[in-house]
Amino acid sequence: MDESKKQTVSAIPSVDTMPKVTGIGGIFFISDNPKETKEWYAKNLGLDINAWGSASFESRNVNKPEEVNSLQWKPFKKGDDYFAPSKKEFMINYQVQNIEALVAKLKENGVTILDEIASYDYGKFVHIMDSEGNKIELWEPKL
Repeated sequence: MDESKKQTVSAIPSVDTMPKVTGIGGIFFISDNPKETKEWYAKNLGLDINAWGSASFESRNVNKPEEVNSLQWKPFKKGDDYFAPSKKEFMINYQVQNIEALVAKLKENGVTILDEIASYDYGKFVHIMDSEGNKIELWEPKL
């Protein structure tokens, strides 16, 4: 292969579509009084609580500076069904890519998948359980 063809081939950006976690999408935890907890964080730490009852933290992807990522922070009332069947007081939302292939891989690995992939205007979601009984939310943002 001559040099000009090598340069053309190497200049083509590769697109990573491997099914995997790409970041943290949210941190959710149980609170005895979510309203008071949100008010405390707003008053003392300056969190801006949005219409969904969470705070959003935005950042840029270092490898794709035009891409803005969002991490959600939200306390939930003790006993909230959103954490079931986990008995833990926290849940992490992981941002992922290629959620369909990731779920297929997880099924092959015997991971408990709690629901079907659900699509919304802001992305796709599915819930799984890890080996310690922690419910995990996987989110593929809509780009």
